[in-house]
Amino acid sequence: MSLPPEFHEIAKRVNNWGRWGESDEIGTLNHIHDQVVRDAAATVRTGRRIPLALPLQQDGVQSGVIPGRINPLHTMTQINQEIFGPGTVACSDDAVVFGLQAATHWDALTHVSHSGKLYNGRPATTITAHSGAEFSGIDRPGHIVSRGVLLDVARARGADRLEGGHAVTPEDLDAAEELARTTVRAGDIVLVRTGQMQVYLAGDKHGYGYPSPGLSVRTPEWFHARDVAAVANDTLTFEIFPPEIEDLWLPVHALDLVEMGMLQGQNWNLEALSIACAEASRYEFLLSATPEPFVGATGSPVAPVAVL
Repeated sequence: MSLPPEFHEIAKRVNNWGRWGESDEIGTLNHIHDQVVRDAAATVRTGRRIPLALPLQQDGVQSGVIPGRINPLHTMTQINQEIFGPGTVACSDDAVVFGLQAATHWDALTHVSHSGKLYNGRPATTITAHSGAEFSGIDRPGHIVSRGVLLDVARARGADRLEGGHAVTPEDLDAAEELARTTVRAGDIVLVRTGQMQVYLAGDKHGYGYPSPGLSVRTPEWFHARDVAAVANDTLTFEIFPPEIEDLWLPVHALDLVEMGMLQGQNWNLEALSIACAEASRYEFLLSATPEPFVGATGSPVAPVAVL
């Protein structure tokens, strides 16, 4: 089934192909320039550091629904081994196998394609089994540091968390921006809190996944109009799931990653940050969120830190 006309109409309005040149591989991260980072550093008042990543553990968020997204399998490869002979310093080493999108992560621009194309019009066939993504892999962005803005949609609606069928709309984002008493601007990394992470933290892995609140197909235009650098939230699917438009699966992924060239983050733990921002009545901060640079990968774990 082909994508409907309404999808293509939105795609035309948010398309950034060629905006930063035909060879560009990082999309909206181009909005993070030196002055943006200096301004981000100026938001730090207390120096309080809040981690936003889930632990990498075998009993993680993945429930087996998505093929290949296995939770981390940790193995000790050597334990107190005197590798240079008896009486020498002993070493312990580890190995781990897991899906790169298994826990708190960024989706690379090559994570999805549509109509045979990736971001900037490159063929989807440039992703191969041998080398992964030839262009726009998760190793290309380098450091990701900018001003973070928490849009606490759940709190703005007077709720602890949004219900599973709630599609986060531009109007929801406006309300959360008003709660934050700030204006989302070019180069910002926006964190959208639905409160869904509470379900997983309470021990309900399956309830965390489906159905899930998430971003509406209308939100990419909101981010595009503000030249946002990247967006992350506290859900497994990022966008509302099942989809708000029947049989239109992952349209927000396609609009954000393929058309706009904007990184998406999923499974971010925004609970402690939500409390801290509410207590301080301040929802902007310095955010460090550099992915592990797996060459050719279409996603990568990240351990983000918000500094208030």
